[in-house]
Amino acid sequence: MKKLVVVTGASSGIGMELAKRFSEQGHPVLMLARRNEIMEKLELPNTICRSVDVTDIKGMESAIREAEAVYGKTDLLVNCAGLMLLGYPDKQDFEEWERMIDVNVKGILTGTKTVLPDMLARNEGTVINISSIAGRKTFDQHSVYCGTKYAVHAITESMRKEVADSDVRFIVIAPGVVETPLLSHTSDQEIKDNYNIWKKTINGGLDTGKIADCVLFAYNMPQDVCVREIVIAKTKQLD
Repeated sequence: MKKLVVVTGASSGIGMELAKRFSEQGHPVLMLARRNEIMEKLELPNTICRSVDVTDIKGMESAIREAEAVYGKTDLLVNCAGLMLLGYPDKQDFEEWERMIDVNVKGILTGTKTVLPDMLARNEGTVINISSIAGRKTFDQHSVYCGTKYAVHAITESMRKEVADSDVRFIVIAPGVVETPLLSHTSDQEIKDNYNIWKKTINGGLDTGKIADCVLFAYNMPQDVCVREIVIAKTKQLD
């Protein structure tokens, strides 16, 4: 059996697609998200599904240790869980900013904190953080969301440099618009409507499978090769 893959945000979108793809390739998978019933319905072989809040370090540790007791140490952690709550900076609720910071930033740290010491001790392992093009440039109504994704980029790159001597890899994937339920989290209907109108001009977002292709490409490189960052978007998406 291949090595254990841990995926957060695994009940939908990119995370679900990744869980399916890694399972197809023969990896045992730990699927983590709040909606356990959705993950369990997939009935993937050699897969453990657990309802966990990614901001809860104890919950993350418990779930990961449970999976490692069955399938061995984590070889790959993919942090997919995220929130995109778009809004005008003078109108958006502070609570929405706080939630994005918690999930998008703290949410990549809990799993990393759990698996990294063992990876360093073994001189192997990979952490892949799913960020966004919004972590490389700013967009209107995205101010705090952009801030969280800039943080993901900065944390990933800094950690990559600090652990490189141990052959542990940190990789960031920065997609443009992807066809996922992410926009549904936004509470401002006008912003959602305008976003969807714009999305039609680029013939819709990327299929989640394209992001999975990027993750698999980077992960399947030899351990001494680190694809530091992949930026992917529809050809018609200019920004």
